[in-house]
Amino acid sequence: MATPAPASEVSGTQAAILAAYTELIDEVGTDDVSFRLIALRAGVGERTVFRYYPTRVDLLLATAAWIERTIFTRAESDSIFDVPIAIREAMEAYDRRPELAYVVAETAMRGVNGSDPAPHREEFDGMLRREAPALADADRRAVVAALCHLDSAATWVTMRRELGMSGRDIADAATWAAEAILDPLRDGESGR
Repeated sequence: MATPAPASEVSGTQAAILAAYTELIDEVGTDDVSFRLIALRAGVGERTVFRYYPTRVDLLLATAAWIERTIFTRAESDSIFDVPIAIREAMEAYDRRPELAYVVAETAMRGVNGSDPAPHREEFDGMLRREAPALADADRRAVVAALCHLDSAATWVTMRRELGMSGRDIADAATWAAEAILDPLRDGESGR
């Protein structure tokens, strides 16, 4: 199983394949999409798809990483206290493209995507060090972990599938939870 290439290392042909598979997942899900159909949509030969992605797992992992980098991207927050808004926007984005959110979440939950499981971990940690410098290391790690967990397609899928929540309710709940995590840090209440 190959590790998905970083966005900067994806060739034009790979990008066409990943974009084609993304479109097809959005249209029909992951079950009925053959390599041949992906090749036709991408405008390449079927062997080209196999050359870059020898197995369906390789293709799915690369596509999930592609979706995260190209579909579910967002601007970085300037402040840790802006993160709840970013989480709300992420939940709304997952709700607009549920088939793609399921692909990203399921590859991450199965631990097979080979990517950093918490893409905003360093960003959140850096903002907390800057904006809440008195926060103890253990508390900072706990806040980062909680925000990273909330800020994921897996959270959206869990709330949708297991709790039967609507997209709006998911966005409200995730935002509320993020605010509840951050409220004690406001006004300098950041130490133990």
